[in-house]
Order: sequence, then C-alpha cells, then structure tokens
Amino acid sequence: MSTEHSFILKLSCPDRPGIVHAVSGFLFERGSNILDSAQFGDSRTGEFFMRVHFQQVGGDPGLDALRDAFAALAERFAMRWELHDASLKPRVVIMVSKIGHCLNDLLFRYRTGQLPIEISAIVSNHQDFYQLAASYNIPFHHFPLTASTPAAKAAQEARVLEVIDQHETDLVVLARYMQILSPQLCEKLAGRAINIHHSFLPSFKGAKPYYQAFDRGVKLIGATAHYVTTDLDEGPIIEQEVERVDHSMTPDQLTAIGRDVECVTLARAVKWHVEHRIVLNGTKTVVFR
Repeated sequence: MSTEHSFILKLSCPDRPGIVHAVSGFLFERGSNILDSAQFGDSRTGEFFMRVHFQQVGGDPGLDALRDAFAALAERFAMRWELHDASLKPRVVIMVSKIGHCLNDLLFRYRTGQLPIEISAIVSNHQDFYQLAASYNIPFHHFPLTASTPAAKAAQEARVLEVIDQHETDLVVLARYMQILSPQLCEKLAGRAINIHHSFLPSFKGAKPYYQAFDRGVKLIGATAHYVTTDLDEGPIIEQEVERVDHSMTPDQLTAIGRDVECVTLARAVKWHVEHRIVLNGTKTVVFR
C-alpha cells in the first residue's frame, strides 16, 4: 500500500489491560487501516511499548487533527507518545572529522533510496570531505576548533548548533566525529543525536580500540550505535554488530574489518530512528525492527 496518507504512532506507558484495544479502537473509529503493529511489555519495569503503522482509508483528517484527537486517550493511559506522517523524510545533519567511511556509506544509501532521509548539511572540524559533499550537492560547513580552550569549543559548537537549527534538523549523526560534544550541546540534542563507536561497548573505550582489542587477543570485534548523552559513550544502545577474527590478523586488518562493521551498524541505527522504530526504555531501547 502507498504511504502517502499513512502515519506512525509510537508510545510507551505503564502496562495495564486494554491499551491495545483502546489504540486499535481509536484508529478504527477514524477510518484507519493498521498496516503493521508491534508491542512489548517489559515485565521487569512494568512498562508497555507499542508502534503502529496505519493508513487512512475513510478520508484523511491530517496529522494535527489526529494528534489532537489522540491526546485524550494518551492522557488516560499516561502515555509518552509521538505521531508522525510516514511520508515525510526526516532532515539529517551529518558530522564527521577525518575518517570518512561512515559518511560515504550514509551518502550512498541516501542517494540510492535505502535511507528515507534528507541530508541537509555536513559539518566537519576538517576540510577533508568538502569535495565528497559537493558531489552529492550537499552543503559542507567547515568549523575548525581553533584552540583547545572552553571558549573556543563553545564558539565552535555555537556555529554547529546554528546550522542544526537553521535546517530544522530532526536527527544529527556523528559519523566518526572525533570531538567530544559539550554537556550543553548533548542536552540540546537529547534523543536526536546518534553516535557510532568503533568498538563493542562497553569494552575498549578511548583511542585505538582495535589495537586494544588486538593486544587482548579478542575473537570478536564490533561496533556500537547509541544515542548521545552527557555521559560519554554511555547513551542508550540502538544497535551492535560483531565480526569474528583470529590470531592471524594484524591491527590494520582488524581496523579494516571494524570499519565495515561500523558502516552497517550506523546505517541500521539511522534507519530505525527515522522510521520511528525506537522507543527509549530508561537507559535502554526497545527497537521494533
């Protein structure tokens, strides 16, 4: 079916009988046809999570009207909820430094329609990828960090935030952006910034994780995509992927394998986020794949 007049509802609330019945009844009363639905009840926390993709059959009341109508039901069940037009492509800003494999992968998936997004801008503290951005006709903003002082960092981040706000950005993707975001910027981007960490968190944090992994003789290496929070590399994990390795491989070979894993892991996380498949569950996530 076409998604021209379809919507995605995702919600979480304290678990109790009647939630699914109430939501499906609400949609039925408004001439909606459910295309797919998924739910999960967390027995440990007592929380309920749900994602519903539905299409308007008996006329299209519009997104605002649906939100207004659903608000009363949401209040009755103490829901935290979002309702989105499935036809709208979220606006994304990508941030990168000097390692570009994730950026290149995201751009290719965007161009070939594998990622339902609009990339509004690319922001970097280096100039390495301005030609790559130009080849996709995407604005490239070079904001170098001129000094390692709090004032310089604040000034640079102010320029970054100006671009994010200017494009009414829905999601910021840190595609190997090798600068730690300030707590202030992390708070402003809460819930709408995804980072790819080039190791299988929580192991091997910091610099050269693949060399750390080599020194420990690991048999699996991996990558972690997670939401950005003020706690460095501690945000809710969205996706992880691993690849088996062995004693015959050098650190450079592990790095090359790891970079492939990073691309796949980040692309999945971005896709799930923009398709509204992720619901926060405390310090964790529920992902309706």
